[in-house]
Amino acid sequence: MTDFVRMSLEDVYKMTESALIEQGFNGRHAAAIARTVTAAERDECRHHGLFRLAFYVNGLQSGQASPDAEPELTQLAPSVIKVDAKNGFSPLALETGDQPLADLARSCGIAALSVTNALNVAALWPEVEKLAERGLVGLAFVSAAPYVAPAGGTKPLFGTNPMAFAWPRKDKPPLVFDQASSECARGEIQIRLRDGKQLEPGWAIGPDGKSTTEPKQALLGAQLPFGGVKGSNIALMIELLAGPLLGDVLSIEAGERDKANTGAPCGGELIIAMDPTRFIQSGDREAQLAHGEKLFRALLDQDGTRLPSDRRYKTRQRTAVEGVTVLRSLYEGLQGYIARKDRQRAAYEGDHILKS
Repeated sequence: MTDFVRMSLEDVYKMTESALIEQGFNGRHAAAIARTVTAAERDECRHHGLFRLAFYVNGLQSGQASPDAEPELTQLAPSVIKVDAKNGFSPLALETGDQPLADLARSCGIAALSVTNALNVAALWPEVEKLAERGLVGLAFVSAAPYVAPAGGTKPLFGTNPMAFAWPRKDKPPLVFDQASSECARGEIQIRLRDGKQLEPGWAIGPDGKSTTEPKQALLGAQLPFGGVKGSNIALMIELLAGPLLGDVLSIEAGERDKANTGAPCGGELIIAMDPTRFIQSGDREAQLAHGEKLFRALLDQDGTRLPSDRRYKTRQRTAVEGVTVLRSLYEGLQGYIARKDRQRAAYEGDHILKS
């Protein structure tokens, strides 16, 4: 028996949706989360794919996540809208605000979406990629729970606090990047713990404040910002943009709220959309996009370079045909969810990951 199961993307979606419904999510939330998880598996962004099902279920079983809250959309200013997720997971709230944000950016030139009271364990790139597919420029910022020590510090204060950016291209998929302000994503450490692998030096420190390559010690200690003070400053900025600016919590406050240690922090997300043609007097979109392509060509002329997201797009083409490989233990755990066998459990494949 192999350690992996091959699944089509359709099967990933159906199994995820079924597992979430059996565990208590309503159909709208289950479908939105399943779309998010399937997109991550499609791009082999595995620490945001099926691996995260335990976190969604933990949030629900702990009582911290609503299984059926209906996101509420309001307009705060001519170019600012808000979606209150009402303590539901973020995918449905983000879908609720997606088209209104795009429409507002078309109307005003630039618009912002504030998503509040949302539990979020997903990747950040889908929000901005959708905007860029409509010809808009997108930026997104989200905080988390206290995982990362500030530059020079030894105790967790910031979330991994990623930011994402997307730029539209003519007859090509958008340029997209999504990167944490920490040296690595939280999920990368959790997956290495699960798989018994060491961390890269410089990713984290243990509870004693000393550098460690042991995943468990890293989860008990603190992650480190990328680039020292520069990454720390970016994390600080994102704390303010996703928290106080939106009237939502800081990462340290989100951590205090997560009494059950679900690993699914609840807080805010800021998304900004811009219509590029509204930023130039000529309105010549063709020239504008061609100017961006000049930069991309110059970058690719150097050996060893690639554009952000190109690897994901190539992976996407392959998995659409071949499907994805999933750890058998993960697959069997999901089957247990669907059969309701694990309805009262905190996680299906290693509570140590969430409790470390």
